Amino acid sequence: MSGIVVVYEVGRPDPSVRRVHAAPTAPGQTSVPGPRTLCGRDTFAMEAAPWTPAAEPGATWYPPQHADLVCAACDDAV
Repeated sequence: MSGIVVVYEVGRPDPSVRRVHAAPTAPGQTSVPGPRTLCGRDTFAMEAAPWTPAAEPGATWYPPQHADLVCAACDDAV
């Protein structure tokens, strides 16, 4: 799944993951998220996840340990 960066919406001041989003890569980049997620949220305050979506058929774009936190709109868009 090239062109997708996984980003975390994190809590403040507790940096726990609140939601997992997908964002297109920034122009000319391979691991930097663009300014908006696939659901339209601003990525400025989000953290890029240390996860690279696998290209194999049937693989998820998000880290399995955060499956319950995946943004439904981003999942539909992917």
